[in-house]
Amino acid sequence: MKYFWSILISVLVCFSVGITASYFQADSIDGWYQFLNKPSVTPPDYIFPIAWSIIYLCMGISFGIVWHLPPKRFNLLLGYFVLQLLLNFTWSILFFKLQNPALGFINIVALDMVVVLYALQAYRLNKTASFLFVPYILWLVLATYLNGYILVMN
Repeated sequence: MKYFWSILISVLVCFSVGITASYFQADSIDGWYQFLNKPSVTPPDYIFPIAWSIIYLCMGISFGIVWHLPPKRFNLLLGYFVLQLLLNFTWSILFFKLQNPALGFINIVALDMVVVLYALQAYRLNKTASFLFVPYILWLVLATYLNGYILVMN
C-alpha cells in the first residue's frame, strides 16, 4: 500500500502525456506517414498503442517506486523522468505534427540518452525501478532506427 498512490499518480501522468501526444499524431498517421518509405521491420499500426500502453505502465510503476527515495536521490531521477516525458511528448510534435524526421531524430537520440541515464541511475538505487525501463529502452532502439531510416530514405 506504501506505493499505491505514487504509482497510480505516476501511471496516470504517463498515460496523460501519451494520450495528449497522440492528438498531434492522428492526422499524420492517416496521411503523411502512410506514404513514407519504411523498413520491413516496421510494426503494424495496431502494435504501437499496445506497446506504448505497456511502456507507460512500466514507466509509471518505476517512477512510483523511486518516488519514495530520499530527496537527494529522488530529485535526480525526477529531473531525468520529467525530461524524458518532455522529449517523448515533443517527438510526436516534431516527427508527426511538423512532419520533420530530422528534428524528430535529434529529439529521439536525446530521449534515448535520458532514458538510459534514468535506468542507470535507478539501477544503483532500486533495481526493480530500473528494470521496468527495459521495455522502453528496447522500444526506443526500434523507434530510433525507424526514425533514422525514414530520415534517410524519404
